[in-house]
Amino acid sequence: MFVLRPRRSGDDDAVIVVVVALIVLVLVAAVVRPHGLPEVAVAGPAALLLTVIGALTPAQALDQLRALAPTVVFLAAILVLAHATDAHGVFRWVASMLRRSARGSPVRLLAWVFVACAATTAVLSLDATVVLLTPAVLAAASAMGVSRRPASYASAHLSNSASTLMPVSNLTNLLVFSATGIGFAHFTVLMALPWVAAIGVEFAIARAFFASDLRPPAQPSAEPAAVRAVPAPRAALAVLALTLAGFALSEFVGVGPVWVAVAGAVALAVPALRAGRTRPRSLLAASAPFFLLFVLALGVVVAPLATGIVGDRLADVLPTGESLPALLTMAAIAAVAANLVNNLPATLLLLAALGPSPSTGLLLAMLIGVNLGPNLTYTGSLATMLWRRVVTRVGEPPHLGTFTRLGLMTVPTTLACAVFALWLVL
Repeated sequence: MFVLRPRRSGDDDAVIVVVVALIVLVLVAAVVRPHGLPEVAVAGPAALLLTVIGALTPAQALDQLRALAPTVVFLAAILVLAHATDAHGVFRWVASMLRRSARGSPVRLLAWVFVACAATTAVLSLDATVVLLTPAVLAAASAMGVSRRPASYASAHLSNSASTLMPVSNLTNLLVFSATGIGFAHFTVLMALPWVAAIGVEFAIARAFFASDLRPPAQPSAEPAAVRAVPAPRAALAVLALTLAGFALSEFVGVGPVWVAVAGAVALAVPALRAGRTRPRSLLAASAPFFLLFVLALGVVVAPLATGIVGDRLADVLPTGESLPALLTMAAIAAVAANLVNNLPATLLLLAALGPSPSTGLLLAMLIGVNLGPNLTYTGSLATMLWRRVVTRVGEPPHLGTFTRLGLMTVPTTLACAVFALWLVL
């Protein structure tokens, strides 16, 4: 859970300026990654500098690290689980299934891409969708001889907008899940209808937006039978199903979801290592240790802002109660904050501003905002930043104008529909 500390009454304006400047610097460095340096190369020294200038004490920084540690461990287990899933050929099988299910139709391909991205994001996190599934869906489109643009932007959008379903779907979810105090299954049930609403709206808009790209090809590509029929990795799929069931049942048997994630990761990683499908070094890289350290450092960098005058003023404008206007306002503020400072710092700021006992409805509305809002800008979420690198590497670089126009159409609509669905559920 995010650490809440007593707010200081006499914040030094100069310190606040330094904190804001460091947050901007850290986020810019995370996007640009100068000289290929990991994100933590700037975030770590920035966090250390804040303790040196007295923006927060070493004890406060340590408290913040302790509070974020369980969430970071959970994220590491999910990342290894996703890598092991890929090592067993699950995403190659998914690409094959997409091509077979589409039967030459670009519209059907887009529909199945939505299904695959939504399921992958929900179960294996948005990072798995961006890093592992996106190349697979682009390869499926290329093999069919159709435009790759709809599948590319769908993977970007669904990595954000389909990440509201379960605590494991997004790092922001893990932070909010800890703050709600509700169980894994309860969280998932509450977010199911908003999840479906957001995905449905995304698909309707994407189909209209990419209408010219979704015309059938003049000459459908012929696919060899050997390419079409990739055997299903049944053992890996069974482990994933058991892991998902374990998440749902963990609260009833008194086992933390993190241990379920660890068990699933081990169950897939060990056979993959034995079969030579991956290596220990690859598993370590998959856990993204530098990124995990970046998350911890970013939590420390944001902390002085969250507990200072900015956090105080933010707390003054946040709504109370669980009426529909209150939930819509909360989601809108969260979406704007995510696009201004990235969704992870925005989540940390808003959790602090909401105080020690926020309502579950406001927390979930805030989560909808920080998850769906980033589809408006490149810097809104770390997943979108990563998506840009992935699609550029595979020869499908994104276009800022296209991304922005699509975001202007989808973000307000998906936010409104998802929040309305949440209000109905509550």
